[in-house]
Amino acid sequence: MIVGVPREIEDERRIALVPSVIPLLTKASFQVFVEAGAGVEAGYPDTAFSNRGATIATDSTELYKTAEVLLRVRSLRMDLLRPGQVVIGFLDPLGSPDTVNAIAHTGATAFSMELMPRITRAQSMDALSSMATVAGYKAVLLAADRLPKLFPMLMTAAGTVTPAKVFVIGAGVAGLQAIATARRLGAVVQAYDVRPAVRDQVESVGAKFVELPLETSDTEGKGGYAKAQDEAFYTKQRELMGRVVADTDVVITTAAVPGKTAPVLITKEMVAGMPSGSVIVDLAAERGGNCELTVPGQTVTEHGVSILGPLNLASTVPYHASQLYAKNISTFLLHIAKGGTINLDGDDEILRETLVARGGQVVNPRVRELIEAKS
Repeated sequence: MIVGVPREIEDERRIALVPSVIPLLTKASFQVFVEAGAGVEAGYPDTAFSNRGATIATDSTELYKTAEVLLRVRSLRMDLLRPGQVVIGFLDPLGSPDTVNAIAHTGATAFSMELMPRITRAQSMDALSSMATVAGYKAVLLAADRLPKLFPMLMTAAGTVTPAKVFVIGAGVAGLQAIATARRLGAVVQAYDVRPAVRDQVESVGAKFVELPLETSDTEGKGGYAKAQDEAFYTKQRELMGRVVADTDVVITTAAVPGKTAPVLITKEMVAGMPSGSVIVDLAAERGGNCELTVPGQTVTEHGVSILGPLNLASTVPYHASQLYAKNISTFLLHIAKGGTINLDGDDEILRETLVARGGQVVNPRVRELIEAKS
């Protein structure tokens, strides 16, 4: 079976496979074709792929025609897909169901890495967690670069420098990595999550868990993700959280609900109450943002506070982000490919949950409902 790795477009610097995983696929009887230059932005030259057994394809159109399976990160040449071809990658099925519908109309079979079930068997395939790890790390570096203060406490002949105060909202994978990174830089870190069960995880990476007197018995949904709440809940949450935010140098927000607009947790009034020079890094910017003043893809300054709305942060650390993603996607491919063919056995939870398009139809119920709701 021929696996093709096309060059990413749309300002994406990651690549779906890295040289180190090529032998795993060739050993499983896959032929791997990588488009020329596909890994350069991530730090992987063509020679690194060819030295590990991949064939370098110089023509993108020919690669699409030849490959039976296409592995991608985010971008795709929809006009070159054909019936029966298998596509695996980030498809944003809940945020952009029309993309899945367009793939289905080509007759291709598509698997979405975002829909990987959070079960033990699928941990090594969980690409969302891998990319969230990278994003949480990079968010702290962005904040440290923007903040007009040092993160660590320093005792010098010129006096003592007090440590920066960092508040992380959302203790998922990105939030926990942000906490750990901020602590390594020497900051005093607090964190909050609507799911009280994550308190131990927050404390294990060195942060103080902020408790708010809210009803949280129904805040965790399928797969451990936070569930969307009603506006009354968020209003009360903002009121209580404002006291913590007002005494913070850096706020990093990570609160997102799959397929939903991100909840607004930081209002413009809360921003106005922060110390001048403070920084907010909004990791939910792609879903509208957790801060009322966030502008996706831009940095704005209001009331002396810098509000960063970064997009696709994982792509800014492409070498290791690609390394992690390649492990996820290659493990998934080996899981669904048995005996040289893609296994479409619906009894397997991993396959059933990630399969979004087949035979010209959108087959994932959640994605189909979203498409029908828009029509």
